[in-house]
Amino acid sequence: MDPDGTALVTGGTGTLGALVAEHLVRVWRIGHLLLVSRRGPDAPGARDLAARLTALGARVRVVAADVTDATTVAELVAGVDPEHPLTAVIHAAGVLDDAVVTAQTPERLARVWAAKATAAAHLHTATAHLRLGAFVLFSSAAGVMGSPGQTNYAAANAFCDALAAHRQALGLPTVSVAWGLWAESSEMTGGLADADLARMSRSGVTAMAADHALRLLDAASEHGGHQLIAADMDTRVLAAQPVGSIPATLRALAASGAGGAVARRTAAAADARPDDWADRLAGLSAAEQQRAVLQLVRGHVVTVLGHADAEAVQADTNFKELGFDSLTAVELRNRLAAATGLRLPAALVFDYPDAAVLADYLLERIAPAVGTTPGRGGADPVLNELARLETTLIGLEMADDDSGAVTARLEGLLAKWKATRKPRRKR
Repeated sequence: MDPDGTALVTGGTGTLGALVAEHLVRVWRIGHLLLVSRRGPDAPGARDLAARLTALGARVRVVAADVTDATTVAELVAGVDPEHPLTAVIHAAGVLDDAVVTAQTPERLARVWAAKATAAAHLHTATAHLRLGAFVLFSSAAGVMGSPGQTNYAAANAFCDALAAHRQALGLPTVSVAWGLWAESSEMTGGLADADLARMSRSGVTAMAADHALRLLDAASEHGGHQLIAADMDTRVLAAQPVGSIPATLRALAASGAGGAVARRTAAAADARPDDWADRLAGLSAAEQQRAVLQLVRGHVVTVLGHADAEAVQADTNFKELGFDSLTAVELRNRLAAATGLRLPAALVFDYPDAAVLADYLLERIAPAVGTTPGRGGADPVLNELARLETTLIGLEMADDDSGAVTARLEGLLAKWKATRKPRRKR
């Protein structure tokens, strides 16, 4: 690349964009930077970043622009000083709008798609006639390996990977780097809670320090391939998981990445079967069976939420009150399915909204003959339905007129129930 040329960085005032911009000056010896973001000079830290880069000897221009607009991108490219022609494009912009696939909407997909995929397409079109030294797309491992709740983001990044293949076929310089997790908190990852990070860690994802990630950027640029994954994965954690739960892309890594011991553990995991809970519960009293299954549920709830002790999970506390969302609900369902070998519904946590109700449901599935809670008998199905209704009502938003209609219906139902449940006379 021409060291006297200009590098255009989208998302250039964000956390990762700023790290990349400084790396371009320090390591790639780029003398001119065009940093583009929606807020441009008004973005937090933008002026300090420009001053820091200037002190390193670079000439910096920070521009507020919407790269999802084709005309805007064309004008940005055309406006580069011909004395310092465009030599590199780094597309690091993107947004997140995470939700499980059943909660996705066209609007949520469009927002994420525009910032990542549409902008990449515009950059390709606007620069296809130029002799670039580098065209780097910041993609995501979500598009290669999958990531819970990131269906829209995975799709947008898969487009970037495909665009890189298209550019390579045209003989144009390109690499799409599917990044794993950076340790530095960005606008996209800053919203990750401890439970999110713990879930990622359980799947083998390890956060990369910036200096390591930037060295991977150098390696990707020099590699020659058009689609690469730059991520830190803990192969021991991968190998300890059931093979069926590991993304196909990572199975060979899990089996051989850390030597024969990992391979043996992976093979053992492949042969492992869920615990036979029917046999385990055989011979126990009904109360003991219920306690055993409840402990199973509470143990996995603790793991998913990142608590240290199962005592932190009260049996009758609603899962929503404990902090469950759609992603943690899916993980709990998957963990219980793996532990019991049962096929469980996707809405398990919302249909059976506390640990005791969920344990009763699992017990009925594992050992139907004894799957009722002592002393409650035939009331369980009714109570489970009421628990599901309670969950629905808690999260419901409606107009006052509709709310009044629901209230009247519930009061009428309660009155009818009381009228039909006259106490039996003692003989």
